[in-house]
Amino acid sequence: MHQPARWGLGAAVAGLAVIVGLDVTSLDEMNPLSRTISEHGLGPNGWIFGLGVALLAAGSVAIAVSLARKRLAGVFGTVTLMAWSAGLFVTAWFEKHDWSVGPSMSGSIHRVGSVVAFLSLPLAALIIARPWRHRSWATRMAFGLGICSVLWVVGIAAVAFIAAGNGLPWWRVMPLGLVERGLAGTEVATLLALGVWAAARSLDGDVAWRSSLSSR
Repeated sequence: MHQPARWGLGAAVAGLAVIVGLDVTSLDEMNPLSRTISEHGLGPNGWIFGLGVALLAAGSVAIAVSLARKRLAGVFGTVTLMAWSAGLFVTAWFEKHDWSVGPSMSGSIHRVGSVVAFLSLPLAALIIARPWRHRSWATRMAFGLGICSVLWVVGIAAVAFIAAGNGLPWWRVMPLGLVERGLAGTEVATLLALGVWAAARSLDGDVAWRSSLSSR
């Protein structure tokens, strides 16, 4: 196994476990159907949420490094995967804001980071996995989940557009917590598929296979 990818998978899985653990232990206090994941950062366990997201971001960086070192991601794939990681680090550092009391700089930065992350990962998966999607089950999974992530984003944008046209707050016309968890779960699964592929594939075999395709 490629060492950076193995470390990356371990960190990403640990971060996911921390966040899921927070969700499970706070079911009595927070409705996951309507409350977003980032709201864990507002309570006394905010540092735990930040730690979980930071672990996920660090794992993503390690996976991106592994794919880049093995020449599997390309420049654009690496940049977009790093943008996902940077967005996660931003959401971990700048906590979500309670917009009912007015705007805040930290809340605005948190929102930008989350948007960058959610948009970058599907793009990264499609760019990276598409040339290799017939190579292994992991690349097929990453590519398919990347498409699913895009559909999540398009669906959310469509609902927001329709809501705005009817003068409604977009976050009130859908079960926002459930939708966000669906999108986040799909994107994290996409990342893990990329990580499994990066950890399992040999450099020589993949590069030789790609070279044979380009020479046809």
